[in-house]
Amino acid sequence: MIPKLREQFNAQFSEVRYNAFLDELNSILKYPTDFRVCETPLFLSYEFNQDLLKACDEITAQLITKEFKEKSVNAIPKHLNVPNDTDHPIFLSLDFAITKNENDFVPKLIELQGFPTLYGYQYFLNRVVRKYFDIPDDFTCYYSGYDEDEYVDFLERIILANEDAEQVILLEIEPHKQKTRIDFAAMEKLIGIPEVCITDLIKKNKKLFYKKDGREIEIKRIYNRVIFDELERKQIESSFNFFDEVDVHWVGHPNWFFRISKFSLPQLKGKYVPECYYLDEIEKYPDDLSQFVLKPLFSFAGLGVDVDVTKEKLDKITDRKNYILQRKVEYAPVIKTPDDFSKVEIRMMYLWEENFPKPELVLNLIRTSKGKMMGVDFNKNKTWVGSSLAYHQ
Repeated sequence: MIPKLREQFNAQFSEVRYNAFLDELNSILKYPTDFRVCETPLFLSYEFNQDLLKACDEITAQLITKEFKEKSVNAIPKHLNVPNDTDHPIFLSLDFAITKNENDFVPKLIELQGFPTLYGYQYFLNRVVRKYFDIPDDFTCYYSGYDEDEYVDFLERIILANEDAEQVILLEIEPHKQKTRIDFAAMEKLIGIPEVCITDLIKKNKKLFYKKDGREIEIKRIYNRVIFDELERKQIESSFNFFDEVDVHWVGHPNWFFRISKFSLPQLKGKYVPECYYLDEIEKYPDDLSQFVLKPLFSFAGLGVDVDVTKEKLDKITDRKNYILQRKVEYAPVIKTPDDFSKVEIRMMYLWEENFPKPELVLNLIRTSKGKMMGVDFNKNKTWVGSSLAYHQ
């Protein structure tokens, strides 16, 4: 985005420095990174950053309306409706492809989620990037005026509230096997909450407990990282059922995994939102089907996405209410690398305090690729995907 900074960064880069950077990143937390870490951050120009913030404002303005919230309830499958829903999510992420028109880069919304992402890991990534590479002092990856210490204080307030960290858990399915497990370790290091597998929960009447050092500790708050898609696929058995009435407070209520998701895309409009339809509501397919992508509503990490759509494929789908058809977005070549330009997707990460009217933008995450899609395993296509940060003034 900023040619001068790009050239400076590329000139200082070396495999020795990059490997030292990775070694430290992997050593400061108890898990290594199980996904590729991009060799470079992205430097956002002032103009593009302002356009990005405008896109965020336009989309969040639609998400906080009464009409959107009422319709979002329809996204929750009846058999997966968790009790004690909340007025809004605690975590919100907006994913934008960086595209280009004749003259300018333009953000286009690709996906969104009311579910936590790498809120802990990105903090440590920023610190290690700055240690090994020359990032200008007046550039930051934080938003809304936050610095790194203020960000951690905010994160702690959101997740812990007034509870002891020992009574707040990060809940996941086999957390030590997850690709994002480094983020769990980051959260434990930052604010002290342990990762707990759903199978290790102990339910007594309406209370939940977990064991630590031979003690049973009552759980007051749950920072939820469980994906329902995985929960159903693996048929997990536990003394706790998500649909039980229990005396715990959800930090990120599970219902918002559905309520703000791909289900939301056809409801959103504007310059920064591609054309999108619920498959079961389409009376006539678009004439240019090759310019659309088919997405299952409630899969994760790119599972089930089809970028080569045909009428024959669409006609064979029986559970049509569980798919959307979204116009393809052409990712622009953004980051100059030694052999080619990389495409970029930027995730804008929000925290939404309870009883506050709207979410607050705090941080970002970028994914880079030279393939067709972002955020999935490209090994079979002999390309790669990397995760990093974007810096702005």
